[in-house]
Amino acid sequence: MGAVALIGGVTWGVIALTSPRTEEPTVAATSAPAPSPTPTPTPLTPEEELLAATDDPAACAVSFAGDEITAAPMLQTAGTLYAALPIPDREGFAFAGWYSTAEDAASRTVPARVNGSELVACEDRRVTLHGAWMTAEENVAAATRVPILMYHQFTERPEGEDHWLRGNYAYIGDFDAHMNHIATTGFYLPTWDELSAFIDGRLWLPERSVIVTDDDADQTWFDLAVPVVDRYGVLSTSFMVTAYRQDPAPSPYVLRRSHTHDMHQAGDDGQGRIVNWGIPEIIADMQASADVLGVKEVVAYPFGHYNDTAKEALRQGGWEMARTIEPGTVAIGTDKLALPVVRIDYGMGLDSLVSLIG
Repeated sequence: MGAVALIGGVTWGVIALTSPRTEEPTVAATSAPAPSPTPTPTPLTPEEELLAATDDPAACAVSFAGDEITAAPMLQTAGTLYAALPIPDREGFAFAGWYSTAEDAASRTVPARVNGSELVACEDRRVTLHGAWMTAEENVAAATRVPILMYHQFTERPEGEDHWLRGNYAYIGDFDAHMNHIATTGFYLPTWDELSAFIDGRLWLPERSVIVTDDDADQTWFDLAVPVVDRYGVLSTSFMVTAYRQDPAPSPYVLRRSHTHDMHQAGDDGQGRIVNWGIPEIIADMQASADVLGVKEVVAYPFGHYNDTAKEALRQGGWEMARTIEPGTVAIGTDKLALPVVRIDYGMGLDSLVSLIG
């Protein structure tokens, strides 16, 4: 405020001037920008989860579609045969197979049916298979019968071999004609798990179905027959005596299955060991064979010999099917441990095959 002074009797007021007070500008309080919300990742589909869990560049996620089809997707390997495709169950129906499109499934187009005789082919590492059904009554009415062809050894001599096993040696030219016929005239090639489901009435197999097998895995099978199988892409089964041979599969189209481990020898009575040994010995031999082959599924009885003890040993050992040398074809209800065959001997050309299987 101003001061008052007395000068010469006169009171003077002295006013003190002060600089005007400046107020600090008010700064509005600011907060840090709110963080952007973390986007919720899009859940992987079951197929994407399968592919994310493998670093195999050939892995293919196979999905399954169709009426009442609930099978989960599975990984397969492109360029190899489909393995262990599911066979769905449905009350009152028989499964009628997997197909490449929904339209093929609806019409049950046999050339488009996909199973373990086909190589896996993917687009963008994915493929969808479409399932089909037929009623159980339709399946029975179809009356399909499946021939299992049984070959042994092979020869390049059109006139055949000269020794006592002459009948066992199929001329390779005839075998080539057989495989060409099967590959080009619309035959379906069931896998063994399909045959089992067919026998149970759970699966429909087309009328023109056939299974190709070879006994013994003789060197002529490897040298002469396998190149033919490979050329035509015909699924076949080689029954190996694993005490004698343990060769890896010589072709993607060749399944290795058991001809026992070491029971392809005569027992005490001159019959095969499998009808001379007891259940524990048979189970042990068959387990040794399974350890080599990595699969328990079907066995070919050595020499075709079997009895109730052999069948019971196979049951207890976990084997589902066994092939005999008895003539006939497989139908719904056939004894799975006594599967019949169509034997192919020397001199049976294409006409003979056609007369047997169509």
